[in-house]
Parts: sequence; structure tokens; C-alpha cells
Amino acid sequence: MFDLAIIGGGPAGYTAAERAAHLGLSVVLFEKSAMGGVCLNEGCIPTKTLLYSAKTYYNTLHAEKYGVSAENVGFDYSKIVSRKNKIVRKLNAGIRAKMTANSIKVVVASASVTEYSEDKITVCCNEEKFEARHLLLCNGSQVSIPPIKGVDTAEFITSREALELKEVPQSMVIVGGGVIGMEFAGLFSTFGTKIFVVEMASEILPPVDSEIASALRADYTKKGVEFYLSAKVTEIHNNKVVLIDSEGNEKSIEAEKILLCVGRRPSLEGLELLDLKKFGNGLDVDCRMCTSLKNVYAAGDVTAYSMLAHTAVREAEVAVSNIVGQEDEMHYNAVPAVVYTNPEVAGTGKTEDELKAENKAYSVKKLPMTFSGRFVAENEGGNGLCKLIFDEKNVIVGAHLIGNPASELIVTATLAIEQKLDIEQFKKMIFPHPSVGEIFKETMFE
Repeated sequence: MFDLAIIGGGPAGYTAAERAAHLGLSVVLFEKSAMGGVCLNEGCIPTKTLLYSAKTYYNTLHAEKYGVSAENVGFDYSKIVSRKNKIVRKLNAGIRAKMTANSIKVVVASASVTEYSEDKITVCCNEEKFEARHLLLCNGSQVSIPPIKGVDTAEFITSREALELKEVPQSMVIVGGGVIGMEFAGLFSTFGTKIFVVEMASEILPPVDSEIASALRADYTKKGVEFYLSAKVTEIHNNKVVLIDSEGNEKSIEAEKILLCVGRRPSLEGLELLDLKKFGNGLDVDCRMCTSLKNVYAAGDVTAYSMLAHTAVREAEVAVSNIVGQEDEMHYNAVPAVVYTNPEVAGTGKTEDELKAENKAYSVKKLPMTFSGRFVAENEGGNGLCKLIFDEKNVIVGAHLIGNPASELIVTATLAIEQKLDIEQFKKMIFPHPSVGEIFKETMFE
């Protein structure tokens, strides 16, 4: 009998397996596809690899702004995709090596729970039974396909197929202006694709701070991306998307590719016997990541709370700590989120929109990123924005950025929120000069 059985080999699953093994537990991990889960194989890593190539191409095209000449600038998209595949294979092999090094038994096949008691859980995989004292569910999520008329017969792609395209399409309608949709909009528009983004909400990137999201949309509009906000897709037919726009008018957009990016849903297959309590469309867990059954835990997308790889990693750490008797709790007050567009968008903590909806007192300080000397040096023609939000006691509760490299800067703000720093404490932090991170200090003294 194993001490711990883990279903799912994504960021939550492989993190939990390694940590549990380090703490002396015997572990069996089930993964139906490739180690690394959606994040490594069809999400975070492959998209960022492609986006970096796009950013490199974009910077080369605009090198003259920095006094650098480049002639006959071009790209080979098939080579870009090949590089992406090589990186995924390399990282996948690294995870598998970690599992082997820690004596973790990995079973590559779909798993189902077939027996449950408070002392023993049985998981069936490839007609073989595995018994464990504890179970950690890291089943992840899958693409959600909306019930749009014609979707059953229409020719469309999801993020999975978009990553495998060998050529850049001439035009593309992206249904869904969330994080995934906007990252693909940034990728393909940089390589010359005419992009149309259709979003049901009144602004792209819900629930990103609307002021920051609006700034990104304005930037991409200048680059030729067309947006349809507060719009509802009513039908997909062949290469056409039919929608009702914000004014109630019906429009039809035809494009070479239609990309559906309307979200993801937890994968709960194989767990039916447990009859676990749900919260929304995911599994209900407490602050220790324990489900409604005391020896069954859950982490990652399967909870549907925060479908981010780094959240899943922390949730997995909390779950394993509690399984071995170490007290640990999950907190969500400072979870950083990044959109890897160009420019990057990042946020952590509360948004101004949330605080308004909650009718809570708050104050905002904000400055263009151009108040950082290094930002000006490295982002010719860029503007950007740093927005810090404080509660009624002047404790920082939110930070939101647009401008490169927001993905790296947001860590500082996340730490400040986690440590509940007030504005005077945050001001006393010393930032290296010149660095883009100095924008936090400049903003606080605004």
C-alpha cells in the first residue's frame, strides 16, 4: 500500500509527488497523457516559447528605434514551432527524471477511484489496482466548448490545435478575449495575421483591472486588432462567426481560422464513486486543501478556484504538508496573474473593480511606467502604467501593471501584499537603480 496516490501529473501533481517523497512518503502518480499536464504540454510553456519568438521578431522589425539596422527581417514559423516542441520535450524529460530520482512510481494511463474507506483508497489503472492511505486529486482541466449553434459541425480550433499550426493564417476570429485569447491575438498579429476578437464582457481580460485591460486593448487596436465587446456569438458556420454586437446589430465575420478560447472546466472523470462536495463546477476544499472526505485532497484546476499553474503548486504544497501532519493553510489574497502579451500585463491582489463592487474604502496611486528611467531606455515609445491600491489603513491590497517586464515586477508587489505592508513600510524598500521596479517607489511618492 502506498502512503499517497496522486491523480494528475501537472504542476500540482508532480510538485506534490516530489515534496511527499522528500518527506518520506511512498508515492504513486497517475498521468493519462504526458507529464507536466496542460501547463507544460498545451499551455504555459509552449505559448510563452512562441510568444518569445514573436517578441524577438517584433523587436528586430523595430530595431531602428534603438539605432540598430536590420535588413530582410523574416521568420520561419515551422522552425519556431519546432523550437517550441524541443523545449517541451526537454522540460518533460526533466520532470520524469525527478520522479525517477525520488523513487516515485509513475503510471501513464487514465485512473479511476473504485473503492473508498477512511483507511484505504483503491485506484484502478490499466486494470491494475493500487491502494493508498491518502489521495490527492490533481486532475486538471480541459477546454470548454460553448453551446453555440453550428459548433458541432463548424471548422474551429482550440488552444491545443493553435499551438500545432505549422503556418501563420492570414486571418483569425478569436472567440473569447480572456488571457488565452489575448495571448494568441498577440502572437499571430505580430506575425501578420488579421485578428478579430469577440468578447461577451464589456472589456477584455476579465477579471483583470479594467483600466489596465483597456490600456492593452488600445495598444492592440493601434496594431490592427479589431475588437467586438459586449458581443454574443450566435452561430459558427464553416469559416464564419455570426454575432450580435453591443448595439444589437447582427454581424458576420469570415476568417481563415476560428479559435475558441472561452475558458476551461475541471476534469472530474473517474471520481464519481467519491461523490465529493462541489463548489461551482469544481471540487470544494477547505484552507488545508482537504475535500469533503478527510483523506482525500485536491489541488490545481480541479478546484476551479484559480486556474493558474503557480497557484496549483502552492495548493499542492499545502495539501502535502497537511497529509504529513504539518499545519499549513492556503491564502489567495496575493496570487499574481500575468498576461504575456507585448506589452505584458500583470496584477496581484484586489482590483479597483472588485473594491467598488464590495463598496469598500480604498485609495489609488498610479504613474506611467515612463517615470522609470530604465523603462524609457528599453521601451522606446512605450508608456505603460503602474497602479497601486491601498485600503483605508493605507495597507497595500492590490497592484496592477502594463508594460515590460510586468511579469517579473509583480513578484515584489505580491510579497508586499502578502506581508501586509503599509505605504510607509513599502516606501522604505530599497530598489536597485536603474531598474524598472523603481516604478513602485515612484508611484508611492506620487
